[in-house]
Amino acid sequence: MSYDFSTIEKKFQKQWKNNPQPTLLRSASFEGQALLRSTPSTGVPMSNAMEHGVSKFYCLDMFPYPSGSGLHVGHWRGYVLSDVYTRIKWLEGYNILHPMGWDAFGLPAENDAIKKGIQPKEGTAANIAHFKKQLEEIAALYDWDKEINTTDPDYYKWTQWIFLQMFKAGLAYEDMAPINWCPSCLTGLANEEVVDGKCERCGSEVVQREVRQWILKITAYAEKLLTGLDKLEWPEKVKLMQRNWIGKSEGLIFSSPVKDSHLVLETFSAHFEAFAADTFIVIAPDHELLPYLVEKVSNREEILAFAQECMQDRLRDKGATGHEPKGIFTGCYTIDPVGNGELPIWVASFAIADYGTGIIKCSAHDERDFAFAKKYNIPLKTVLFPEDPALRKQVENFEICYTDMKNGILSEPTAFAGKRAGDVRNEIVEYCEQNNLARRKTNYKLRDWVFSRQRYWGEPIPLIHCKECGIVPVPEDQLPVALPEIEHYQPTGTGESPLAAVHEWVHVKCPQCGGPAERETNTMPQWAGSCWYFLRYPNPHLKDKPWDPKDMNYWMPVDLYVGGVEHAILHLLYARFWVKVLYDLGHLPFDEPFSHLFNQGMVLKYSEKSGLVEKMSKSKGNVVSPDEMVAKYGSDVLRMYILFMGPPELDCEWQDSGIEGVKRFAHRVYDYLTKPGTILPQGEHEEISVTRRTHKLLQDFQERIDLFKPNTALSAFMEWINDATSTNMRLSRSSAEKIIVVLSVMAPHMASELLEQLFNKQLQDCSWSYANPEFTYEDHVEIIIQVNGKHRGNVRVKRKSDQDIVEPLARVVAAHYLKDKEIIKVVFVKDRLISFVVR
Repeated sequence: MSYDFSTIEKKFQKQWKNNPQPTLLRSASFEGQALLRSTPSTGVPMSNAMEHGVSKFYCLDMFPYPSGSGLHVGHWRGYVLSDVYTRIKWLEGYNILHPMGWDAFGLPAENDAIKKGIQPKEGTAANIAHFKKQLEEIAALYDWDKEINTTDPDYYKWTQWIFLQMFKAGLAYEDMAPINWCPSCLTGLANEEVVDGKCERCGSEVVQREVRQWILKITAYAEKLLTGLDKLEWPEKVKLMQRNWIGKSEGLIFSSPVKDSHLVLETFSAHFEAFAADTFIVIAPDHELLPYLVEKVSNREEILAFAQECMQDRLRDKGATGHEPKGIFTGCYTIDPVGNGELPIWVASFAIADYGTGIIKCSAHDERDFAFAKKYNIPLKTVLFPEDPALRKQVENFEICYTDMKNGILSEPTAFAGKRAGDVRNEIVEYCEQNNLARRKTNYKLRDWVFSRQRYWGEPIPLIHCKECGIVPVPEDQLPVALPEIEHYQPTGTGESPLAAVHEWVHVKCPQCGGPAERETNTMPQWAGSCWYFLRYPNPHLKDKPWDPKDMNYWMPVDLYVGGVEHAILHLLYARFWVKVLYDLGHLPFDEPFSHLFNQGMVLKYSEKSGLVEKMSKSKGNVVSPDEMVAKYGSDVLRMYILFMGPPELDCEWQDSGIEGVKRFAHRVYDYLTKPGTILPQGEHEEISVTRRTHKLLQDFQERIDLFKPNTALSAFMEWINDATSTNMRLSRSSAEKIIVVLSVMAPHMASELLEQLFNKQLQDCSWSYANPEFTYEDHVEIIIQVNGKHRGNVRVKRKSDQDIVEPLARVVAAHYLKDKEIIKVVFVKDRLISFVVR
């Protein structure tokens, strides 16, 4: 029978839309209860599963920003992967939650609407409709009854409520903060809108401008965010990225008075073992003390202009400190309390104002400091040396920079002369404290979160400014503060949000004194809605609270969270921060939202414009549309090719020839299973070899899926169809159903059609099966044969065969490599290996 994918897929998509699979009654019983590792199906409707104690599985995709360009096949990679694991749990009888929604507020949506000359609300609605149509073709087990949209007032009412809890807890504060500013477009820009230091819209040089902002005190949670990583089943590289972003370092603060000034400079050092070597100090170009430090210096304007140039360089490099350090002498000195006399103070491009104290004591034992001093002929001093005499001489002559703070031998101060720096680190801390040279300090690179935006398309911040009462929270019973619909939503150029011009919305009465007051006109960033959406999904239609405590106790934390590694820091860190705050305030019973995280790699494709294999992009002309692939090959074939492309955590290259191969595989499976005679009549038994091969497929598939290797799991299926067709296997109805159910997690349309045709069943009538060890146990094993450590063949023998059985057989197989050789030794590992050492 020919597989008509177009007709079949449309048929089942229509059925599933009218009768969604996740909410169907599961009544099938499992086979082989002793083999199961999960709670068996109870026959309980999923709507009542929580009350009946059915095990849950909450699988979450990072919900998309609905852009105007729609989905490309790269998006499918994460969505198909999560659906495979959701379907397995559904077939195991778990109560599943696999929702989908829209991260629709924010700058990208507003900019897209500006380009199109439409309202953001209008553009967002059209984009969501397009995305939803595309997502339905994936045939994922999404529960569309749980759909959420961050721009829905019923949703952002609770985003505002969470902000108020933070404000009331002292975790939100107002301050002046620098932003990227385009003097031509007269608007603030996100970092992503700055290209080589210029506005991506008009090409004007971008400058820094201080604007009133709302800021969240995420630094108060730095330690909790850091230690919480230890209990998470996340990729190590993601945890490392977050640890580095938080950037904890324990060190010393040294205080030095500035010569002929009332100023005292504080410097932070995490690698202080060689503190006696410090010979100069550098200050960040954007440090708030710099203008005061050089107030009486003759070339003050030159120094400040240089500092501004450094900041422009940083902006041009998107925050990087540059490759070649540069600096300028301030003409000022500090009096070193350690005893190194007067230390010159330089402005240096590599010093950062908001890390440590923004001022650094520098020495010959830091490579960056060493290079800077060499460039500007600043005197150096060495107090840390290697044990090797020749190397020591090079260090003494300033030929090399020696930085080993663990094994290096100190020469100063006298109390530690001749000792390894790493061995006396704690004693150095005590020495500095006792001699009033420094104090202990734990420092974090993490900075507080600039939370507000001077744009229209975002959640209004629910605060009111009153001249009498100060800043007052909007009463909770008055939430949401709805975003007004306005005609002119474009940036104003004043540094204020367009909302500031909506006078009838801005001017209100103070909730406390009843006097005249004004609403906060800044809006929240795009990140706000995604910081808690996973808490809303279990019950998105609640009117009187953001979530139900019963739902939180049952569904949370998320069991599997799938998304791109590009969200490793910002989104994941912000979401963890919000949850920890809500936990500390007593609103949640857990402090980590995502137990298990999986980051899928990107799908790349060759670009004829650049001649390179690159990330898909319209500008590069290498985007593969899933709509076109579905029309040509069908959803199931695209799903399977996406899974087959390579290890899901790695980037992979799209190959047109690859999807053709998967198409042939799909048609082979369908043709084989529908061929008359393949499936035995009811009551007839299959050959034991067929049963063994079926259970070998179940075993291989499960093992590889458990290891998050769906590409090799699909390979196991390809190996099976090769064996099945080459030996003309005839399957019992039980084995055929097991095989089709396995197929269903990758190709749900085809599997549903096969179940309906062959057994008059639907997927919800079936259950997941595991391999029975009785049929997967092998009586024989393959023994590896090595000669001088190199693999020279295999020999198949009965399990637990002794060396006297295996060795003669191995000698025959490896005869060519043993000829004219003297066997010195034979190493034998039962059931695994026999190795000949010859000469």
